[in-house]
Amino acid sequence: MSGCFEIDVTIPPPLPLVLVAAVVLIDPDGRVLIGSRPAGKAYAGWWEFPGGKLEPNETPEQALARELHEELGIITKPSCFLPFTFVSYRYGDLGLHILMPVFLCRMWEGTPQGKEGQELKWVRPANFHDYKFVPGSVPLLPQLQERL
Repeated sequence: MSGCFEIDVTIPPPLPLVLVAAVVLIDPDGRVLIGSRPAGKAYAGWWEFPGGKLEPNETPEQALARELHEELGIITKPSCFLPFTFVSYRYGDLGLHILMPVFLCRMWEGTPQGKEGQELKWVRPANFHDYKFVPGSVPLLPQLQERL
């Protein structure tokens, strides 16, 4: 049998798998909320979508509702998140591999504010190229530009 088994592919050593969740908040004008990573964190100043690590026994939707309240001061419910896609990304420089379910959300209460010192911007997907996104978010950009 021929095919992919004949190709010599070097598989990098495994890294710890970290489950994180992200959400693409979309306002009534079709803009998307992005935030810069705060000083002192890896990739400080680079842009990303809201979200974060799951706590033990927490679903991705529960984690997002918690993270949005903690980081942005907004309130939403797990039922407001529409599954969109996922990202599997190896951060060799950080010594981890993320698995990131990504959701869309158009409903929340409150006005997002950077409660952790992060800068926030509402941007049109067509303008994503104007921002330096963290590597794990980059695979999302063309999908969002195509579908939003």
